[in-house]
Amino acid sequence: PASQNNEQGSTLRDLLTTTAGKLRLGSTDAGIAFAPVYSTGTASGKSGRTMPNILDDIIASVVENKIPPNRAPKINVKSEIKDEPKDDKNCIQDDCSKRYSDIQYSWICDKHVLWLRDHKNSNNWKLFKECWKQGRPVLVSGMHKKMNFSLWKAESISLDFGNQQADILNCKDSIISNTNVKEFWDGFEDVSKRQKVKNGETALLKLKDWPSGEDFKTMMPARYEDLLKSLPLPEYCSPEGKLNLASHLPGFFVRPDLGPRLCSAYGVAATKDHDIGTTNLHVEVSDIVNILVYVGIAKGNGVLSKSGVLKKLEEEDLDDLLRKRLKDSSELPGALWHIYAGKDADKIREFLQKIAKEQGLEVLPEHDPIRDQSWYVNKKLRQRLLEEYGVKTCTVIQFLGDAIILPAGALHQV
Repeated sequence: PASQNNEQGSTLRDLLTTTAGKLRLGSTDAGIAFAPVYSTGTASGKSGRTMPNILDDIIASVVENKIPPNRAPKINVKSEIKDEPKDDKNCIQDDCSKRYSDIQYSWICDKHVLWLRDHKNSNNWKLFKECWKQGRPVLVSGMHKKMNFSLWKAESISLDFGNQQADILNCKDSIISNTNVKEFWDGFEDVSKRQKVKNGETALLKLKDWPSGEDFKTMMPARYEDLLKSLPLPEYCSPEGKLNLASHLPGFFVRPDLGPRLCSAYGVAATKDHDIGTTNLHVEVSDIVNILVYVGIAKGNGVLSKSGVLKKLEEEDLDDLLRKRLKDSSELPGALWHIYAGKDADKIREFLQKIAKEQGLEVLPEHDPIRDQSWYVNKKLRQRLLEEYGVKTCTVIQFLGDAIILPAGALHQV
């Protein structure tokens, strides 16, 4: 009954069907004993098997048919775990100071985020692995030191690709227009050249994922190569990394868009409303690494001075180490992140639906405020979220050259 011409299988059901058809009862070739999936039925079909319950049959056969003790599969797990700590949580609590004394690192956001301070240390991945198991975000600083900085300047990208068309989003009213990217880049550091909205305010614009994926590689080969050679923790982040699961997936798996994509936006420093963001609260279906490759210094009327920007950032609920970085003249802050653990998604969703009702907005059952990316949770709402639902915000400032690595499912806004 299994498909004869679909040996690999294009779905999980196909894969299980073809696998089960090959295995005999009691066979331990795959380490699991499968019972025959189909049996010969009578004309009435009373004793036959049908396609819809194939998955149930396979699961039942795995449960019912134990592997004989003398045929147990030989699995060597010692080599995999000999270097593992006995208790990851203990390692996090005592800062792993004894086990990883050769790594420069700190914990920020109440030990929720690991900060790897020396991007060149080849042992970083060992500590990263311990943190990653627990679904914690990781910050790696100094990545811009490995990159060709001239490639990422706004004027350089505008010069090379200004004639390209792209979708530009007005972050305040969510209006999308298609225009030359030169118009966006011309206003990146010169506020006088930025679009104005109806009331005369300066528009807060964002280039929506331009370019992305294969388009990025084809359109910007030099920048693509520069990015790939500069990725942090290449064991995990490189497309060919030995610990990058995506690089080992069989061809019949449907892969998510793994990028890379260029995310470019104006800062809120030139806008009157500082309670909006350029990326609303959302979640990604795969792990992500985001590197801040360039920070533009906007000039023109109405723009906050550098001291004004620092003052605004200091009003955030920041870790002491981040406050210290803000005072370091060699560091250039560029993006403000608010991050939430995936386990808090239901509470956040319920909270945002409650706020929507308070504001007289229609809450439709098929709409999901996180999936729809319809909210930027401002400071007042973040405080309410903590007081009413016990959900604490992890606030991270991304400086030039910082790579932020987030596990799939972590909610974030920028």
